[in-house]
Amino acid sequence: MSLRVAVVGSGPAGIYTAEALVKQSAGPVEVDVLERLPTPYGLVRYGVAPDHTSIKSIANYLQRVLELPQVRFLGGVTLGSEVSVDDLLACYDAVVYCTGAMVDRRMGIPGEDLVGSVAATDFVNWYCGHPDVSPDRFTLDSPEVAVIGVGNVAVDVVRVLAKTAEELSSTDVPDDVLARLADSQVKAIHMIGRRGPEHAKFTLKELRELGELANADVCVRPDEAVVLGGDFPRQVKGNIDVLRSWAERAPVGRPRRLDVRFWLRPVEILGTTRVEGLRLERTRLSEDGRVVGTGEFETLPVGMVLRSVGYQSVALPGVPFSNETMTVPNVEGRVRDREYVAGWLKRGPTGVIGTNKSDAAETVRTLLADDPHGRVASIDELLSARGVRPVTYEDWRAIEQAEASLARTLGRGERVKLVGLEAMLAACGRVVT
Repeated sequence: MSLRVAVVGSGPAGIYTAEALVKQSAGPVEVDVLERLPTPYGLVRYGVAPDHTSIKSIANYLQRVLELPQVRFLGGVTLGSEVSVDDLLACYDAVVYCTGAMVDRRMGIPGEDLVGSVAATDFVNWYCGHPDVSPDRFTLDSPEVAVIGVGNVAVDVVRVLAKTAEELSSTDVPDDVLARLADSQVKAIHMIGRRGPEHAKFTLKELRELGELANADVCVRPDEAVVLGGDFPRQVKGNIDVLRSWAERAPVGRPRRLDVRFWLRPVEILGTTRVEGLRLERTRLSEDGRVVGTGEFETLPVGMVLRSVGYQSVALPGVPFSNETMTVPNVEGRVRDREYVAGWLKRGPTGVIGTNKSDAAETVRTLLADDPHGRVASIDELLSARGVRPVTYEDWRAIEQAEASLARTLGRGERVKLVGLEAMLAACGRVVT
């Protein structure tokens, strides 16, 4: 009798888990990858910037895993809605939760709930065509925008804001979103970090891309680029050198301007009904390395604030969750009898996409050592009885083909994403009910 496992979540962590199960299992194994959306790949599809095609090519690898005969894709199946934890434990010998970290951390400052103050995740989902975010979610009608954070997500956001619609037209950005980007009134973008250049989290490759923007001058204030000594890793030294070089050059009058700022922390978002400004306090490091305010303030006249200060996971219905670590408590991936976890939900939002592969392998080793068994029911019969018809891998391929056809019709690259569940399901012959 084969081992049957449910993997909840079809991002890299989930698909790497499916692959590890197939590769590591000494006996026959069947893996169902459950996903609430009709589309797989998680952040590879809805989190990687559209102009980073080399990273998005990871989808080709993930695709090969979904095409393994031991693996099935079941889209449109949500834990807590179509199925419960008890349902899954009845239908599978083991369950692995791999739903990632889906929301941004909050800053906890006054004005954070004003219209125009949003999570960078929402903006990323918007330009990536996530069905949870409508194409009309953002109107870029403010001349100045602030992006809080100096990591790779923040860099992606400011790069998309700085580029022209023409520069993005060959990517898979939804056509309605591209039209909004074409109408953008943004002229100045402020990327703000609480600490100095040596503490920034972006990678050197991502940072250098900003310096190659054809549509925006990138500016750094010399006094904010000062770094006092320290034996820094090569990556950090590279970032410092790039930022210092930008501090020494003058703007040449490109249509947009990107100010990369350091040693500033947001203390209040100003406005009555919507964002009208951002109040910042100059910072420094205390003797014990904490960021503290200096009592020196400045205000930026921005009409939008995008926070990119980290991700966090959300609790799944019926699954243990720690509000302290914002992860599912586990020991080497084991949560409780026949339940396991992998990816950011397991360890927090750390590492790169590839980190999930070794992480998934550890969880699978734990699972196989436990040799779990306990299924008594069929997931296919259960879903059929509830009137749930999962989106299959073949259905997903039909969605891909429709997106390729749309790109040809529009004369735009290899693919243009369909927007919304209705359009995606229609592409595979489904009707939204």
